[in-house]
Amino acid sequence: MTIRPAIAAPPAPPPPNLRRALSDAPRIGGLGWRTRARAVPYFFLLPFVAVNLVFFLYPLIRATILAFYQTDGPAHRAYVGWSNFNFVLHDPDFHKAMWNTTVFAFFSICLQLPLSLGLAMLLNAKNDRLKGIFRLAIFAPNLAGQVFVGILFSVLFTPHYGLFNRFLQALIGWGLEQQWLGDPRLVMPAIIIASLWMYVGFNMIYFLAALQNVDQGLVEAATIDGAGPAHIFWNITVPAIAPVATFVVVTSTIGSYQLFELPYNLLANNAEGYGPNNSGMTVVGYLYQYAFHNGDLGTGAAVGWLLTFIILAISLVQIRVLGSVGRET
Repeated sequence: MTIRPAIAAPPAPPPPNLRRALSDAPRIGGLGWRTRARAVPYFFLLPFVAVNLVFFLYPLIRATILAFYQTDGPAHRAYVGWSNFNFVLHDPDFHKAMWNTTVFAFFSICLQLPLSLGLAMLLNAKNDRLKGIFRLAIFAPNLAGQVFVGILFSVLFTPHYGLFNRFLQALIGWGLEQQWLGDPRLVMPAIIIASLWMYVGFNMIYFLAALQNVDQGLVEAATIDGAGPAHIFWNITVPAIAPVATFVVVTSTIGSYQLFELPYNLLANNAEGYGPNNSGMTVVGYLYQYAFHNGDLGTGAAVGWLLTFIILAISLVQIRVLGSVGRET
């Protein structure tokens, strides 16, 4: 007689209380796991957002409001409307500072960037082991900072004893007794020379990176077809590095209009502040003079906003012009 195996009874359903407990298990703390998963990225962004609100957005709003007030230190202020902007735009010292800054920006682009590109092409053409050493040596002055460079060149420009004066005297027989920081005609050239020593290597790194991405196949094909170095440079190299060149020109212009620490420290020992006849005053130096020396933070805020719009306008023009030139080439 065959005994049939007993059929197992189906498992009994869990009690209602247990089912409720299992369905509520993911909702620990009142939030489902999906909701918490969506909130995690925002949680990691919170420090960045908080820092920007405290150190960027709030000061920006305060500076906008402050530009319409005249202040005597941080505690006393009076609403003056657009008078701060009107005063700055008609102040001869602001015109002088704007002229000095524009001259510096012009020569920074016309002298500094060709030197940076030339050094980058020389280093890019060499394949020896010393390339890294030369690259570091040329870039190293940028690591010093504007304060140190200003103090250093204030010594180098010392009449009769300064190394720069002695170098010019030995090279061309002129310059030993020149007072670079005391002659209004030589103050701005002195600032430009100091900035060249500091920033040529910095921009060289950008150009060197761009040159290493030039298609060598096109260069070899052009060489086989009989193209000379100038033809290769203008028709192959320049279009290839045009985006980087636009970036360098725009950032150099912005940095030039923000110049402050270098002339401030270079001319620190000058009895007239920013050199004779304010020949070394920049726009940011003018802002610093009114905001912190005179205590008029409202005028300083107005200068800051004017400088912002000037830089924005110049940058947009540069991007448009250089972009069209890059597309044509």
